[in-house]
Amino acid sequence: YDLGNDFYALWLGPTMAYTCAYYRAADATLDDAQTAKMDLVCRKLRLSAGETVIEAGCGWGMLALHMARHYGVRVRAFNISREQLDWAREQSRILGIGGQVEFIEEDYRGISGRCDAFVSVGMLEHVGTDHYRDLGRIARRALGRSGRGLIHSIGRNRPRPFDEWTSTRIFPGAYPPSLREMMEVFEPWNLSVLDVENLRLHYARTLRDWLERFEAASATVERMFDARFARMWRLYLAGSAAAFTTGSLQLFQVLFAPGESNDIPLTRADIYQD
Repeated sequence: YDLGNDFYALWLGPTMAYTCAYYRAADATLDDAQTAKMDLVCRKLRLSAGETVIEAGCGWGMLALHMARHYGVRVRAFNISREQLDWAREQSRILGIGGQVEFIEEDYRGISGRCDAFVSVGMLEHVGTDHYRDLGRIARRALGRSGRGLIHSIGRNRPRPFDEWTSTRIFPGAYPPSLREMMEVFEPWNLSVLDVENLRLHYARTLRDWLERFEAASATVERMFDARFARMWRLYLAGSAAAFTTGSLQLFQVLFAPGESNDIPLTRADIYQD
């Protein structure tokens, strides 16, 4: 993630969202779909003004900024990438919402304090199955006896690691869990799963849109790195699009809450409202 913000901006676009987008309409642009994904996450968490949110693994911070700007919440967002955090803090300053968002250079294991909502988008893949219970313990401690949580992660239908090339060249140490494996986050801490949605085909389209932008900027990428790097990144994007298209990879959004909490929705209507 420290290849340089300028590189990622070439193909992620202004949202700098390096996760699955949500295409509500056939003609939606990538930027529209990334904003729609952030809104979908916020609706699932039922955010309301004045609440507090903890985000574990915030990337370039756009979800945290979106939650603060459009839902009136206060966010503490954790990340270990210095370059990403520098970019996020600058955007917070430009938007004038620094008082609502705190970006913290810290591993998820350093999270402390309480919150109304706990969210992690695109981090579980890097946690490692041996540490899922640790993540669940931290989420449970942060939420207490109420509140809502959401984890968004690449996954599989059955346990299987990334291919060796991707694990070596793109995501060292990453692992896409099955839903059964993900339950190790929730079961030990009496966290109830409220909703599971699979956005696999949305990620396939996201990757095709990223690849289109990458190809348009490929000459610039070669000048920044070299032709070999450009071929490697092209293979990664195209191969990932194929994996989601064929069902080799899945994209799970899991909504959860403390098991004893009755402050939970009775229907899914609030998820799909405009």
